[in-house]
Order: sequence, then structure tokens, then C-alpha cells
Amino acid sequence: MLVNLKEILQPAREQKYCVGHFDIVNIEMARGVIAAAEEIGAPVVLGIEEEQLKVCPLDDFASFVLPLARKASVPVAVHFDHGLTFGRCIEALKLGFTSVNFDCSRDILEINEAKVAEMARTAHAFGAAIEAELGYTPYASELHDNVSDFFTDPSQTAEYVAVTEIDALAISVGTAHGEYLQTPKLDYGRIRAIADAAKVPLVLHGGSGLSDNTIREAIESGVSKIDIFTDINIACCQGAIQAYNDGVNMISDVIPYEEHAVKAAAAEKIRLFFNR
Repeated sequence: MLVNLKEILQPAREQKYCVGHFDIVNIEMARGVIAAAEEIGAPVVLGIEEEQLKVCPLDDFASFVLPLARKASVPVAVHFDHGLTFGRCIEALKLGFTSVNFDCSRDILEINEAKVAEMARTAHAFGAAIEAELGYTPYASELHDNVSDFFTDPSQTAEYVAVTEIDALAISVGTAHGEYLQTPKLDYGRIRAIADAAKVPLVLHGGSGLSDNTIREAIESGVSKIDIFTDINIACCQGAIQAYNDGVNMISDVIPYEEHAVKAAAAEKIRLFFNR
């Protein structure tokens, strides 16, 4: 069933489990993730980043993901992830996405607040939820000894949430996008401080490649949604490679390999997030 992001994150925050968010770029990945969620009986989020629209345009994504979400036996939120422009976020809302992440994390605080507050009013008018970012989650190649320069400041979070009226807050506490070049070190004390101040579900980007213990401690510290792309992106490719190694030479026969590989990778994460 298609749901608003807030509907599935609020119970996660209250009951201290986590909802898996999976960015996907084709229908095989979507089917694999939903199949995993249905098998486990867990809510899930399917999303696409603005940067990924070059391989899957927004209207194409909506055309196959929204129907799959509606007929799923578990709650599924459809999310526009890392929206960088107001126009693209509006396009997603008009297409029927149930939440948007308006990423203004590189703006100074005052501009971030003003832009996100405007988007929050718009998203809520559409009946959708909004996620925003305070602090910048870098790419793995940008990590360095002073990574804490990117971190979310707990002292800013209460005012930020109040001014913007967001439904979920993405935070920077040591994770990064892409494949890690070194083992990330999360600041769990910072997560707890932000959770106490923000009073809304917290989101951790850069979830691919984190150890199980790291994920468990992040959830215990107050994270309610963890975003995954690299892990299932790799899994889908590995499924295709396995099909080739098995002598498969028809794309219609490759597709089940891809879906199975994505389902297995997503299920591993969802069980960990959902304590199953």
C-alpha cells in the first residue's frame, strides 16, 4: 500500500526500529526490494535521487514504482531523494510521490531554513511528507581527518525543526555516500543529542557498507531510517554477472537473476533494521 513517509517513520521512532530506504533506478530493483519487504512483513521506502534521473527520468520512475507500491502488501513510501531544485521536488509531488528530501545541506543555515520551510508548506499541501538535511553527508572520496567539519550541530536542530516544520531530519555523523575507502566512525553521542533535541525521526544517509554492529548502535541511538543504494546497486549488477556466468544470453532470463540478487541484499538489511 502506498503511504506517507511520516506514517511509517513515527512508529519506528517510538518503537526504536528502523525503516529501510532503498534508492532504485529500474523495475527489477523495485520488485526485488518490495519482495524482500513483503517476505519480512516490514514497511519500506523506495526512492530515486535527482542525480540518478539521467538514467531513469522522474516520470518513468513514477510510472512503475507508484503502481507497485499501491499493490504491495506492506506500507511503501515513494520518496524523491536529494532533490536539489525546487522545480524537481514539485514535479515529484505532482507525480504522486509521498515524500521529498529537499537537500539544502550545502547552503548556510539561514538559507537552508528558508528554502526548506517553503518546500515543507508545499509538500504538506500535497499531503506529502518532507525530509531535510542539517549538516552535510559527504561522498566517500571527500572523507578526511577533519570529517567532523561536516557534522550536524545538535544545538541547531530544535530551532531548525521548529522553523522548517519538517517530518524527518537527515543528519551527518560520520557516514558517507558511495563505497567507503576507510571504515567510518559514527558519533553515537551526537546522534543521541540530536534525537533528544529534534523530536522528529532521524535519517542516516550512506548506509551501504556499514557493519551490523554500527547499524544496531545507530538505531539504538535514535536513527529511524537508513538509506541504501550502493549495496543493492552492486547486487543487481552481480545478479546479471551470475546470469552471464551461468550461460544465460537472453535479457528476459537475466531479469530474474537481478531481482533475486536485489531481494537477497535488501532482505539482509531490512531484517537488521526491523529486528527480524
